[in-house]
Amino acid sequence: MQTKKSKQIKKELKNEAALVQCAEEFNMVGDPTRLKICYLLCRHKELSVGEIADIIGVSISAVSHTLRKLKEADIVEDRRDFRHVYYQLKQSPVTEMVKGRLEKI
Repeated sequence: MQTKKSKQIKKELKNEAALVQCAEEFNMVGDPTRLKICYLLCRHKELSVGEIADIIGVSISAVSHTLRKLKEADIVEDRRDFRHVYYQLKQSPVTEMVKGRLEKI
């Protein structure tokens, strides 16, 4: 027998698209390299691809690939300055939660 409360709670789960998007966003920051990049961008307003690659010790190609995935997930945004591309975390509920957690490290 469903109570009024359980019916209301079930309605919250009806927005499956929002739930899938949230799961994808959390999955994005689950990878150690992506998490390191998010950590750096939490601590520094913006960093270039080359700076990130140098700091975490992976190739520029690997960092670019990872940042592309984070951008597609709407977690980071970029700005171009001639030949350099700078990235920063985008303002969203997920990034705010990630920032809050990573700042405790």
